[in-house]
Amino acid sequence: MTPEATSPVIENIPQHVAIIMDGNGRWAKQRGLPRVAGHRAGTENLRTIIRASAEFGIKYLTLYAFSTENWSRPRAEINGLMRILSDVIDRELDELNEEGARLVHIGHLEELSKTLQNKVQHAIDLTSDNQGITIVLAFNYGGRDEIMHAVKHMLQDNVAPEDVTMDLISQYMFTSDIPDPDLVIRTSGEKRTSNFLTWQSVYSEWYFTPVYWPDFNKEELRKALVDYATRHRRFGGLEETS
Repeated sequence: MTPEATSPVIENIPQHVAIIMDGNGRWAKQRGLPRVAGHRAGTENLRTIIRASAEFGIKYLTLYAFSTENWSRPRAEINGLMRILSDVIDRELDELNEEGARLVHIGHLEELSKTLQNKVQHAIDLTSDNQGITIVLAFNYGGRDEIMHAVKHMLQDNVAPEDVTMDLISQYMFTSDIPDPDLVIRTSGEKRTSNFLTWQSVYSEWYFTPVYWPDFNKEELRKALVDYATRHRRFGGLEETS
């Protein structure tokens, strides 16, 4: 009997789970493979986690795929990552659309090739009316860059200082129509936030696992959700006592 068959129902499923998909390179190194092979294995794992998330009842799944700092990596690795993104859209889009998933992008597309920009935009347009799980792809994304982008647009809109509120700033973020993440997962054992959802994750629960992203399967996701269910979120306040 599988662990899933014997596991109790998980209470308090988070509405929004965000994942820093880390460890692809180290996964490949352990196997004597080039780093790009690890990225491809990590991409193959997307199908597993997206479908598992939908089955668990998660409504929003944000995936940190490529940061604004990743452009400093070797050109061959960057080119490989771009090819992988293109391939995964070609391979997965129709099925995800049939399953009712909605794709959203946060970050900047303008630095990608025109062909890849068009593919991503086509995926967003095709799935825009779907009512299933929302997959938020953070590609060419950075938390500080997002805040800077929001400030620039507020200045362009001549927002008066006295009109600046937390809610208004949130409206200028890339995630203006997406709830803040309840749970942020980082794979590979590293314990850093790495410029990910800097504004949105201030009261998120964090879960760090030593498992490399290509090996982070449905059972590992279940463990994270079980751990989350034990947390008591206070959002800076205190729990009521009798």
